[in-house]
Amino acid sequence: MTTPPSPDTVTTNSRLLSLDAYRGFIMICLTWGGFGMGKFSELKMQAHPDSGWWKFFHAQFDHGAWAGWGFWDLIMPAFMFMVGMAMPFSQARRQREGQTRGQIVRHTLIRSGMLILLGIFLASHSRPHDAWTLTNTLAQIGLCYPLAALFVGRGYRVQAIAAGVALIGTWLLFVLHGGSSQLGPGITPEWAAVNHVGIDQAWWKSSNAAHAFDVWFLNLFPQNAPFVANDGGYHTLNFLPSLATMIGGIMCADWVRERDIGNTRILRVLLIAGAALVVAGELFGYSGLCPLVKRIWTPSFSLVCTGMCVLMLAAFYYIVDMRGWRRWTFPFIVAGANSIALYLMSQLLKPWVTSMWQRYLGKDVFLIAGPEWESVLRYPAIGFTLWLVAWWMYRNKLFVRI
Repeated sequence: MTTPPSPDTVTTNSRLLSLDAYRGFIMICLTWGGFGMGKFSELKMQAHPDSGWWKFFHAQFDHGAWAGWGFWDLIMPAFMFMVGMAMPFSQARRQREGQTRGQIVRHTLIRSGMLILLGIFLASHSRPHDAWTLTNTLAQIGLCYPLAALFVGRGYRVQAIAAGVALIGTWLLFVLHGGSSQLGPGITPEWAAVNHVGIDQAWWKSSNAAHAFDVWFLNLFPQNAPFVANDGGYHTLNFLPSLATMIGGIMCADWVRERDIGNTRILRVLLIAGAALVVAGELFGYSGLCPLVKRIWTPSFSLVCTGMCVLMLAAFYYIVDMRGWRRWTFPFIVAGANSIALYLMSQLLKPWVTSMWQRYLGKDVFLIAGPEWESVLRYPAIGFTLWLVAWWMYRNKLFVRI
């Protein structure tokens, strides 16, 4: 047992354990399928259609149909944010190892390309033909990565201007395009009457500027059938506003690495900045100028999700790095240490892991508490199985890096 460090004596020269714990927390939320709460709350909502509580609870574990946001909408932004946070630490380590600027740039471009290719692979693995789509997490990180790398070490002012340009540029792109008064492919009048109400047509699903870009861009690639629309409304150009979230991570990393300020001040600024971004995004959304839509990563959503990521970082920073309460973080550290491997396993192996549980413990193993609890038992079982693999890799010092 060791005495926890004083909140104002924590140094940030060593590895930031709170970032590792934060990364692992998000990985566990993802690989454990939100602990099955999405399906569980959906069934509860069907049984209690007038319950505001179950509607709110379900919104935290599922992506909304269009406008609005909940906790589950913060999973992908958290990845973008944490990649940004890791970049200054990674670049500083490479510089200490004597790598030249050219070597660092080459590594950045190679990593970006590999992430994009992995994203395309994951989008294609369950389909009979290649899916030329760039909307999943890895592909979006790959598109953002080299652009965000340009602003590592450039100072807060330049970084803030770059983030602002990304958000304002996105807003202008959508507004100047204007969208279409015609409903997009696959959008029914009934769906639009619920989800497009009060939203300017520039931000409608499958009829906005980003959709128009994908109809042109994705059809440049060999497709089994012409690209018409993304069923979920996600688009390639989401990486432009999400760049602001990644730059936000870079700025937070620079801030927690400051050597001449106390950690209490670091925490206070994180809390103020996070709250200010959330309030600004909400006001921007409620003003009617820009709705909060995660699926097209509107600038207002980018402000809100970046602010929430900063607030979550502040919580982990206070608990782990300032208070020194670290023992409980071990499961998260294991998950975060092999985040790429765990992400790939979660995307590729969940059906197989489910079948293994059912083969050896019976096909009704997840129904022992009734159909309502099936997802609550199944998803954690899958997640724990994958975590055990990550734990074995951790013990044997096997780490997948790109």
